[in-house]
Amino acid sequence: MDLIEEELQEEQNKPRITAKGAMNPDKNFLDKFRPMFQRINEELSGSVGSHVFLIREVGRHALLGEGKRLRPLLFVLSGQLCGYGREDIYRLSTIFEYIHVASLIHDDVLDNAELRRKKPSVRNVWGNLTAVLGGDYLYSKAAGLAIESGKLEWIKLLNDTTRQMVEGQILELENTHNWELTRDSYMEIIISKTAVLMSAACASGAIVAQADRKAFDHLSQFGRNLGIAFQLLDDVLDYTSREEDFGKPVGKDLREGKITLPLIYTLQDLGAGERERLKELFKNKKAREEDHRALITKVRNNGVIERIKSEARQLLEANGRHLEPFPESAAKEHMLELNRYMVERQH
Repeated sequence: MDLIEEELQEEQNKPRITAKGAMNPDKNFLDKFRPMFQRINEELSGSVGSHVFLIREVGRHALLGEGKRLRPLLFVLSGQLCGYGREDIYRLSTIFEYIHVASLIHDDVLDNAELRRKKPSVRNVWGNLTAVLGGDYLYSKAAGLAIESGKLEWIKLLNDTTRQMVEGQILELENTHNWELTRDSYMEIIISKTAVLMSAACASGAIVAQADRKAFDHLSQFGRNLGIAFQLLDDVLDYTSREEDFGKPVGKDLREGKITLPLIYTLQDLGAGERERLKELFKNKKAREEDHRALITKVRNNGVIERIKSEARQLLEANGRHLEPFPESAAKEHMLELNRYMVERQH
């Protein structure tokens, strides 16, 4: 076992304790997938290699450790659901972690983020130039694996997915400090930035298993809805979680000028004068720390948090129907469990 594998194993075995001393419920649930996560992590730890030392260090820092591996897991389960039994499914699953982590590295450059996954971001350790190139390297790793598969349909899906992710990131940039952002525009952003990759992870299971178009469509929609709910809750957690649990500063979106659904709903409940006052204060960077705290408190206490959780819950309750055409199996039950877990996760 090399140094990277030793560190990865140590991180995987580390108990997750909440602020009150109880075991983290997220980890308790995800522990049932530990054998799959271990296989995924083994493939990741063995594939960070490059003859360039700095690339190895950046890859090791960004890929290994705290990540949930939900996207590779969804690919593995979807492939199994469609009858794919080859062992290379775990190697292929790393495509989705490469793409996901590359997008996070680039996102942190755009946001000047200091933390990612409860440790310093890549840009914080090595600077923006190295971070951009490190993210590019991970994208190229994903593309290389897809090309090796020889499946043109899969290559096209992954290309379309990464293009949409970039479009979503640009849409978000265009709407920085846009205090008139609508719910529809917000949904367009999160579908492009987050949901399309989960959709692709699920749909790709059908592609590698050579399943029919009906299976592809159902899994694509299942993953899309899962991704929407995931991001809705992520944006809620940005206002409600603790930094030590969430892995990044609470209220980070607000400080960066990102207008997410909790704030959109809060602004709708305010008078025009108060909305203009807040817009002037935050858009022109006149807001003090107490102004940030006051707005975060307002978002937490006006009922929008439960409203968004309810929307996510309703979406996921209906989402299970996309798995109904598939025969009963362990993979199907695991995917339904992940669907139920998504809205209850703590970080």
